[in-house]
Amino acid sequence: MKKLPFVLLAAAVFAGSAAIAQQKSTVPAGAADAAIKAAFPGAPEQFIPRLSQDETMKQCSAAHNNPSKEVADAIQKRERATIEYPADGKFIGDWKKGEALAQSGYGLRFTDYPATRANGGNCYACHQISKQEVSYGTLGPSLFQYGKLRDFKEADVKATYEKIYNSHAALPCSNMPRFGANKVLTIEQIKDAVALLMSPDSPVNKD
Repeated sequence: MKKLPFVLLAAAVFAGSAAIAQQKSTVPAGAADAAIKAAFPGAPEQFIPRLSQDETMKQCSAAHNNPSKEVADAIQKRERATIEYPADGKFIGDWKKGEALAQSGYGLRFTDYPATRANGGNCYACHQISKQEVSYGTLGPSLFQYGKLRDFKEADVKATYEKIYNSHAALPCSNMPRFGANKVLTIEQIKDAVALLMSPDSPVNKD
């Protein structure tokens, strides 16, 4: 039997996969939501709201995270309206606390109720941040030298706060959690995270 060249074989497999992917789903509407809720029968009451999508998540899911400009603009406007700014007008906290926050994955798991300590940001799960940490995820971009690359500008300090508070205000359908809008982190914690990224003396901005 004559073997197909690898390129032709790969093309045939891809074509078959694409055809399968284009077939209409036979899964009933709402089945996924029902399966998710059924997976957490013993979840505490505070956890239950997290099993339902809000308007932004519904729109992002319907558009496969690629909404039209009209929908994207509506999402961005709605999410920007949720941002709360520090009462003291300062956006930078303590970078050392920010590093501890970035390292902590505690909080919001159904096993974390009732909470015994403050939530973490689990930032290293998606980003490279400091050079010293060699274990990090790559879902998000590298944040190493984040502030240095932006010349530590005040406008970028504020923009960083806003993006951490509600990432959808900066990029509709972002994969990044809406830390402030969803009350995952407090305003003070977000200021500490901003300090980690934007303080000149933070290890993030060292060579």
